[in-house]
Amino acid sequence: MHSARQALELGLFMPNCSNMSSISTYRVVADEWPFETNRQIAQAAEAVGFDLLFPVSRWRGFGGETDYLGTSLETLTWASALLAQTTRIRIFSTVHVPLFHPVVVAKMGATLDHLSGGRWGINLVSGWSAEEFAMMGMELLPHAERYQRTAAFIEILRGLWTAPPGTFDHVSPWYRVENGVSLPQPPRPPPIANAGTSEDAKAMTAQLCDWAFISTPSIDAAAPIVADIRARAAACGRQVRSAAFPFVLWRDSADEAEAEIARIVAHKDTVAAQNWLDGLNLGSGSFDSFTLDMLTVGAGAVHVTGTARDVAEKLAALHAGGIDAVLMVFQAYHADTLRFAREVMPLLREMGVIAPGASAPAR
Repeated sequence: MHSARQALELGLFMPNCSNMSSISTYRVVADEWPFETNRQIAQAAEAVGFDLLFPVSRWRGFGGETDYLGTSLETLTWASALLAQTTRIRIFSTVHVPLFHPVVVAKMGATLDHLSGGRWGINLVSGWSAEEFAMMGMELLPHAERYQRTAAFIEILRGLWTAPPGTFDHVSPWYRVENGVSLPQPPRPPPIANAGTSEDAKAMTAQLCDWAFISTPSIDAAAPIVADIRARAAACGRQVRSAAFPFVLWRDSADEAEAEIARIVAHKDTVAAQNWLDGLNLGSGSFDSFTLDMLTVGAGAVHVTGTARDVAEKLAALHAGGIDAVLMVFQAYHADTLRFAREVMPLLREMGVIAPGASAPAR
């Protein structure tokens, strides 16, 4: 039974960017990136008992017919607005380390923590798109050095959030902080996540982060990834929680669900999907096992499809393999959030995967 473990946390990998659910021209609803739609999705997720909202941070798209993720809402300001429109759900911002000074992010993060009553968290991205940084006259650091800088970034965040004001100093090849102060300080340091998959990333996550945001090509492959993260963290005397991001789609029959997946793939944006894959593998090759068809549906998310019961059983399997939270990608976020509460969450409660009474009635 799952009762021996903490309940699975439910979250959304939010559509704050255009074409978020798939790298395809096929869609069943209007693009959900506008803020008003994001607000409706966030409030629906909170109402039905979801725990987390997580955004993508992008500064330009990936070309092709869709210009995948080419229109996007910046995630610190996005989180501020959504935190003000909700009361319980936890909301992360995704921040590219090279683009922000950590003293500025510490102040912004403390402000978000303050206005939300401690519901904000941060996902740090150490590098990635050379095209994005070129817009700002910046170059990517060598791969290993990116994570060394991120470690320094985290040290500064936590130092400013916890040290007596004016007592924090930091000197590294990337930053110099003298008599650092940032008030107000959060009562507890906000959680820090990282989604890196390379050896450098995993070592840094184990040593310094609270959440590992993992990518897995299959449900069965998740367990050894989680076990590796836990072992690395334990060697550092720490615990790190793991979140996966599944593309979740269900219909009345498994055949209907597969037919819908086939429609998405049949309209894939090959140029954008290839650009996305090339960017994912830059420096790590961690997504070599992903085909373009796999990436088209959910952009690297593990596919969790079938009937409602199939979906519940597959999410239960991820939980049994050590996953602490799922950040779900939906084909139609607002409608599917409400439908998930009606059709899948009762099954997850029956299985003991989520806590009894974890959801409010869907509206």
